[in-house]
Amino acid sequence: MKLSLPYRRLTVIGLAFLASLSFTQALLQNDHRLRHKQLHHVRSAALAGSSSSLTSESYGIGETGAVSEAAVDIFTHPSTKAVSTIIARSFPKDANNSKNKYPYQGPKITLKVRALESPAPQPSILEHDDHHHKPCGQAPHSKLFSRNAQTEATVTKRQATSDAICPATNGTTYTSAAGVQYQTICNINIPGQDLPFQTVATFADCVSACDTINSNAGEDNCLAAIFIPNRVNDVNDCYLKYATDNATPVDALLDGAILIISPSVSNSGTSTGSSTGYGPAPTYASGKSVIVPEVAYSQLHGPTQNYPTNQYVDITLPADLTLMQSLLMVGVEVDLSIDYPISPDTGVLPLNSTTIPLLADLTDTPHLSRDGGKGGLVDGANLFIFCDTGSYSTTTDNTNGNFLAFVSSSVATDTGMYALYGNPIHLEDGIGEWSDNVGRMRGFSPLTAGEQGYNLAMQGQGQRYAIWPESSIIPLDGQSAILFAPIVYDNVDMTTRVATFTYTGATLLTVTAGGGGGPIAERTVDRIWEEDEVEWGCVGGIRSWGPSGIGGSDGMVYIFGNVRGGLLLAKAAPSGVADRNSYQYWTGNSWSHGMQAPTSTAYFIPGSFMDVDVFYSPRHLTFIIVYMTIYADSTFYYRYLQADQAILPPFAPGGNPSEDYVANILQYNWSEEYTLYKTGTGLSGAYTYAGGVHQGYFGADDIVNGGSKMLLSWTAPTGLDPASETSEYQIITAEIDWV
Repeated sequence: MKLSLPYRRLTVIGLAFLASLSFTQALLQNDHRLRHKQLHHVRSAALAGSSSSLTSESYGIGETGAVSEAAVDIFTHPSTKAVSTIIARSFPKDANNSKNKYPYQGPKITLKVRALESPAPQPSILEHDDHHHKPCGQAPHSKLFSRNAQTEATVTKRQATSDAICPATNGTTYTSAAGVQYQTICNINIPGQDLPFQTVATFADCVSACDTINSNAGEDNCLAAIFIPNRVNDVNDCYLKYATDNATPVDALLDGAILIISPSVSNSGTSTGSSTGYGPAPTYASGKSVIVPEVAYSQLHGPTQNYPTNQYVDITLPADLTLMQSLLMVGVEVDLSIDYPISPDTGVLPLNSTTIPLLADLTDTPHLSRDGGKGGLVDGANLFIFCDTGSYSTTTDNTNGNFLAFVSSSVATDTGMYALYGNPIHLEDGIGEWSDNVGRMRGFSPLTAGEQGYNLAMQGQGQRYAIWPESSIIPLDGQSAILFAPIVYDNVDMTTRVATFTYTGATLLTVTAGGGGGPIAERTVDRIWEEDEVEWGCVGGIRSWGPSGIGGSDGMVYIFGNVRGGLLLAKAAPSGVADRNSYQYWTGNSWSHGMQAPTSTAYFIPGSFMDVDVFYSPRHLTFIIVYMTIYADSTFYYRYLQADQAILPPFAPGGNPSEDYVANILQYNWSEEYTLYKTGTGLSGAYTYAGGVHQGYFGADDIVNGGSKMLLSWTAPTGLDPASETSEYQIITAEIDWV
C-alpha cells in the first residue's frame, strides 16, 4: 500500500527514532567507508571462490521516497510561466514480458507543476532535453530553462544593454572586435555542445570569448556564441558552442552569433574536423613516437558545494506493489531484481520540453550527505554520480538537519564550471530527483517494483536492495553513456549493528543528460551479470570510437573485470552492450565468446585496483591508466602504454580506418607505476576512495582532447555527523596538468 506523504514521513523518521535517531546516524557514519573499504575485498574473495558476503558495521534503513521511472510528457516553456496540468503515461519496462510475475497495470499519472522560482545564488542555465524515452517514441526537443524567472515581466522584457542586437540585426553579418565575422541569430537555442560557460557584460564580450578560444587553439573550436541579455553579469550569461547541430527557435530572449569565417590556422598539432556531444575535436601531437606523460602541476579545488533546485514535480503515483509475505524474508531473492517491472517510485523524473511544467516549491532546502562522485561528460553536461545518499532538512552552522530519507544512488550536474578557475565545483541536483516538498529523493538508478516493494516493507528492520554506480561512465554515442552498477543486498542486524553486504549481480544503466529534470538513468537490463560471475564493467571501461569519429555508433565498447591480480577485458559492439551473449572475452592470447571465470589470470594489466580510468591521450599518442589501489593510501597512480610507435585513432589524420586503436592495450607493456596525486586523508584521518577522472571537463584543454588538463575527484570521510553542514563525506576535486 502506498502511504500518504505525512504517513510516509512519520514512518521513515518514526522508525529511525524507534531505533534511536542518534543510533541511526552513528551507523550511517560507518556504512559508506566500510562498504568501500571492504566490499572490494568481499568481491575479490567471492571471485576467488570464497565467501561472497562481508560483515561490518552499518545501519538498516530501507530505500525510501517516491519517484517515477515512467515515461512522462512535460512541456517546458522557456519562460516557465504558463499554467496547465498534464497527463503522464506510465510505461514500465518489460510490462508485457512474460517473465514478469506482476505486469504493471497502473493508472495514468497526473503531474502538477507550478511557476519556477529559485533562490540566489543558484545559476540560471541553458539546457536541452535530449532524453529519448523509447516507450513514448519522443524525439529530442531543445529547451531554454531559466531557474531565475520571477515574473512574466522579468522573462519577456529585455533589459537595456549597450549593444543589444536582436531582433533588428537577425541574419546579418556581425564583425567581432578581432575582425572575425559571424552571422547573428535571434532567439535560437543550440542544445548541448557546450564549451565552458562565461560570465560577461555584453554580447560583444561573449563573441570575443569565442574568438579567444579559437585564437588560443589555433583553430575553430568555438563555432557559436549565445548571449542572454536578461542575465547581464549573472552566472552563465554567455554560452559558447563547439557545434551548431539542432539549432531551434525558442520563445526566449537570446542574442546569438554563428561563426561564418573560419581561417585555417595550423600549429604543432593536428586536429580532426567536427565533433559531437563529447567536446571539441581532439588535437594530436606531432611525431611518430609515444610522448612520455609526466605531471607538471596540480591544484586542489576543495570540496564540492551542493545547490539543490528549489522545486519538485508534485506527482500522484499508483499504489506501491505489495509483495507476497513469502518474499519478505531476510536473505537474497534474485527474482525481485529480474521478474518485476521498473517501479514508478524510483529514478529521476524527466522534464520534456513539449509541455509546460507546473512545478511545486520545495518548502525546505534539503541537505545531502553522500559518497562516490564519479561521472563524466554526457552531451555537454558534466555529471557527478553518487552511491548511498541521505537527505536531511536544512542544515546551518549551528543546527543540524533532521533525517528525511535515504536512497542508494543520486546524481548532480556541474552548473558553473568553477573548476576552470581553480575554485570548488557547484553541483545542482535536478528538479526530477525530488519525491516531495521537503527534499526526499527518488534515487538515480531505478529499482524494480520487487526491489522497491521489499525495501519499503523492510525499512526499519535492516534489509534493503541497493544499486551502487561505482565507476566513471562509459560513452556510448553522442548523446548517451552506460554504467554497469552492482546490485547489493544489505542486511543489518539491528541488535549487534553488524551488516552483511552481498553482491547479487549487476545491472546495466543507460545514462542521458536529461534536461531540466536532471540526468536520467534507464535500467536497460535489470541484471546483466550474475552473482558468481566477474563484475564486468563495474569498475569501468573504455569506448573505442570507429572511423566515423567520437560520438559515432561504430567501433567497440571495452569493459574491465576487476579480479585479484589485475584487470580482465571484454568487448562488444555498441549495439550489443545490452546483450550478454554478444560479448567476447580476452583469454590471454585471443578473443573468445566463453566468459572468463573470476579466477582467470588473463589480465591486460596486472595490479590491485580499487578505482580505474583508462583513456587515450592525443597529447601523448598513447593510453594512460589512472587508478587508486586497494591499499588505502589515499593516492592516485598512473601508468602509460609503452607502444613502439605513436597510436592514432582511425578517425585521426594519419590513422588507419580499419584498425581498432584500443586493441593496442593488449599488444604492448604498461610502464612502471608513477605517483599522480596524493589526496591526503579526510578530516577524520580515514583514507580517501572513489577516485575518478572526469574526462572532457576542460574542453579543448582537457587531456582527452589533446590538452594538458585533467579533473580528478574523490571521497574524503570527515568523521562528522551526516546531518552537519560539513556532512559525513566531502567530494573533493583537483586539477592535474600534464607535460
